[in-house]
Amino acid sequence: MVLESSTKAFRRFFRRKPDRFLLRLREQSMLVQHGTEALIEYMRSPNKKNAARVRICEKKADDVRRALINELNDTFVTPIDREDLFGLSRSIDDILDFAYTTIHEVDTLAVTPNDYLQQMVEMLHTGAVEINLAVEHLDQEPHLADQHALRAKSLSNRMEALYTRAIADLFNDPTDLQHVVAMLKLREIYRHLLHAVQSTERAANTISDLVMKFY
Repeated sequence: MVLESSTKAFRRFFRRKPDRFLLRLREQSMLVQHGTEALIEYMRSPNKKNAARVRICEKKADDVRRALINELNDTFVTPIDREDLFGLSRSIDDILDFAYTTIHEVDTLAVTPNDYLQQMVEMLHTGAVEINLAVEHLDQEPHLADQHALRAKSLSNRMEALYTRAIADLFNDPTDLQHVVAMLKLREIYRHLLHAVQSTERAANTISDLVMKFY
């Protein structure tokens, strides 16, 4: 009991100070939110300008992640285990990496975005918003952080259901070889976006674990 009280007091001491690691994570998650919003615009209008918006967010988020890793390497004591901070940053980074490489796949495979792709990227953006809110509340209002993490996790099941419908519709009565090629291209992009939403689930799981362990 004494040890537990001392540990909580130690954490409160750190929370009274501006936590640069959580600030970095907030920067990163906000950029992910902006990047997935730009991805929605790209799916509505797939042009170089909208693709560049996603790329800019992805590059800035990479810079924030590198800064966080450097600070972790230079810091002996952290208010949250360095492995947890590193893991959460990596999961958040994966979301935006998938967003950017989705654009690369659409462009390389010369795919015209359809309604399923639009729904998928909107779901990805919703997950990114929930992760951003969870990170924002993690330090001062962990119960809210956990609620947003749970909402992000629930999107994974919805995405799997949407993915299944999209695949079923895709393989419905192919007419010719050109249709088959188009099916295979779309299937790869659908799968890519499924993995993107699963990245939000991994980030959400890490946040829930942090709430349980540290708050």
